[in-house]
Amino acid sequence: MAYHECGHHYARLLVLRRLDLRGAGLDLRDRLPRPTQAGDGPLAAVQEILADVRQRGDAAVRDLTEKFDGVRLGDFRVPPSELEAALGRVPAELRQALKIAAANIRAYHETQVVPEVVHERDGIVVRDLRRPVDRAGLYVPGGRAKYPSTVLMTAVPARVAGVPELVLCVPPGKDGRVSDEVLAAAAIVGVDELYSIGGAQAIAAMAYGTDSIRPVDVIVGPGNVYVALAKREVAGVVGIPSSFAGPSEVVVVADGSAPAAFAAIDVVLQAEHGPDGLAWLVTWDEAVADAVTAEVTRIVEASPRRADIEATLADAGYAVVCDGPEQAMAVANAIAPEHLELIVEDPEALLPLVRHAGAVFCGPWAPASVGDYLAGPNHVLPTNGSARFSEALRVDDFVKHIHVVTLDEAALAKVAPHVVALAEAEGLAAHADSVRARQG
Repeated sequence: MAYHECGHHYARLLVLRRLDLRGAGLDLRDRLPRPTQAGDGPLAAVQEILADVRQRGDAAVRDLTEKFDGVRLGDFRVPPSELEAALGRVPAELRQALKIAAANIRAYHETQVVPEVVHERDGIVVRDLRRPVDRAGLYVPGGRAKYPSTVLMTAVPARVAGVPELVLCVPPGKDGRVSDEVLAAAAIVGVDELYSIGGAQAIAAMAYGTDSIRPVDVIVGPGNVYVALAKREVAGVVGIPSSFAGPSEVVVVADGSAPAAFAAIDVVLQAEHGPDGLAWLVTWDEAVADAVTAEVTRIVEASPRRADIEATLADAGYAVVCDGPEQAMAVANAIAPEHLELIVEDPEALLPLVRHAGAVFCGPWAPASVGDYLAGPNHVLPTNGSARFSEALRVDDFVKHIHVVTLDEAALAKVAPHVVALAEAEGLAAHADSVRARQG
């Protein structure tokens, strides 16, 4: 990181750090830097918060909100009338954009609803019942920015799944209020309960319940490392999707056809969410690395969110130079980024090489920001490498699959000897007898 003198102080001249992997082969996972982890401190803090809320309920939530958000609240719940009032207050163009985004998100997620599956073999009929949870908890971050889009991304698939009760938690502002933009989005999707609570204490309140908030069955939504860790800690008490929806990430793969301005702004756009994320450029053209790095520096110096972008890039901002497309995709797979952009001449040729990514955006006209807002698929995506085994938030995250098994007398007679053999092998006599008793 370089600095230049500006008046009586030093201003940061930000650049992406260069990482040259040419000649390093394809086995790269242990050679790539990852964002610095904060160690055991955040986890210990989260565990302390969860225990406090579990023991003291509303009183703990009230104290923790004052401590972390700087406001002392009496009633956490935002009256439903405030949601509708906010919808009327926001600008007409935002109201229209929210409604269009909600419609696109709904249309896409409705494709994930499948008919009942019926399977029959040897007279055994198995049906797969899909049943939504009764009550879903939605978490929407606050603090550095307002995220009405995340209200839509969490609430719409829950509604598509058929969840009857939606509970939304959002950190309050310094005035104790939730922003009109977020309230308007909540009105559009019909959130049932909205609480001005944030952080790990919100996750604890939804998981364990308090006098004011009844517990939920599943909690979804992105957040900072404390929120993500809190969700992981309460898994088992409530349903938590397997992805780690934490600080934002992007890997932009670019070749000589990529406009430097496009690649640079897309490296920056996820970094503006703030610290602990990841923003990488990967290319096999050194001239592209030079041009994009220079453009990133120019963009960041003029950005109104410069501090947040710098916090991400200082720890996890890289321009990686590779041997070619195959190694570039090996880098992307090793990172398993939340967002992967392929700003190359033929992105379709690289898609077969994609193994681990939350979402992929192809070509110069498909920035990740379109996916963040209204392409339709969910923007609650796996981070911190969890794209190796998980995926975007889906309708199924709000649904339980219950199998129903039916046999008639002939079908049972056919399989009975096998059930008996397996039960006896496991030493479970009653299991075997339950079949023998039906054989006359």
